[in-house]
Amino acid sequence: MPVIRSADAVVHDLHGSRFTSFANPAGGSRELCAWRLEVPGGTIGAPHRVTREEVLFVLSGELRVTLDDQPLQLAATGDAIVVPAGSRFGVDNPSAEPATAWVTTSIGLEAVLADGTWISPPWVR
Repeated sequence: MPVIRSADAVVHDLHGSRFTSFANPAGGSRELCAWRLEVPGGTIGAPHRVTREEVLFVLSGELRVTLDDQPLQLAATGDAIVVPAGSRFGVDNPSAEPATAWVTTSIGLEAVLADGTWISPPWVR
């Protein structure tokens, strides 16, 4: 079914953040994955390298992202970032307030953590 109700979204918690999955292959999507990312205040994320392009659009609050060692500040004023496949990426929320973002990528995304661990996130499967 093309409509995903909030009550049907699947929630995953990882590295201090919450990933609420709305579109993925398990839910019938054939090309794209999309989720709401919730980052509590004071969260330092896990830097990782992505295997697919991602787009992150800030919905509320502010996020500090690092893209290939370049720190960038994004706010809910319409800020978005395109994260190229193969780039090193991290998301932090150093403020006291929570922040949320909408993230979209293609099916098959994997991530490599700084210690070399590969992750196949469940919200993209």
